[in-house]
Amino acid sequence: MKQILVKTRHSERGSAGAKMLAFLAVLFLIGHAGINFIPVAYQGASFKEAMQTAVVQGSALPGGNPVGATEARIKQFAESGGIPPDAVIIVKQIKGGVQAHATYSKKINILPFGLYVYNYQFDHTAAPIGFLMK
Repeated sequence: MKQILVKTRHSERGSAGAKMLAFLAVLFLIGHAGINFIPVAYQGASFKEAMQTAVVQGSALPGGNPVGATEARIKQFAESGGIPPDAVIIVKQIKGGVQAHATYSKKINILPFGLYVYNYQFDHTAAPIGFLMK
């Protein structure tokens, strides 16, 4: 019977715990960033949709004050939707309807303990599209 020689590989021993710790640390950082960023991005997308809806409804109003009604709807959603109170919202009459522009910024802690703070910039212009422009 042949004798099997076993080589000891010291560099391959004992690193499973360190790899697991590194993996958990990276997983924690990604989770922390996601928990903080996703709600703010969702608020921004919801606000875009609400602006578009308000502009379409304001453009379809027969008579009255479409600019005032659109601005009131957008500001009402901004208050209830978690948009910062210092957001700049401008609504104006354009040919064929109403146009709304909103901009704001929000600071998001991406890394724990304030190591990296991301400045989320929202800048969107909503205008009626399609058959309302004709």
